[in-house]
Amino acid sequence: MKNYVQPGSTLTLTAPYAVAAGDGLLVGSIFGIAAGAAAIGEPVETALVGVFDLTKIGSQAWTVGAKVYWDDTNKRCTTVATDNTLIGVAVEAVAGGAGDTIGRVRLNGSF
Repeated sequence: MKNYVQPGSTLTLTAPYAVAAGDGLLVGSIFGIAAGAAAIGEPVETALVGVFDLTKIGSQAWTVGAKVYWDDTNKRCTTVATDNTLIGVAVEAVAGGAGDTIGRVRLNGSF
């Protein structure tokens, strides 16, 4: 197929803010995980699909299959849709205690 470009599981994006390897970043409606560190405005290779352990709001309990959103203001995941961007689903249940700040998320790429 002559118009095929690439699989699209990773893209090089311009970092909208400084990121470290493993940080989430949102560029328009494209959410991904930085493969390396980048300063604001620098290119960064970004994974768009896969399962990742990401920072979440500690007070939220997650169930398997719950929709997960990116809170770009606080740079963490949440199950609250309002003012946030849908990025995927929870693939493991996680408790809602103050110390439960990591959730496992399957990214769905851009919606």
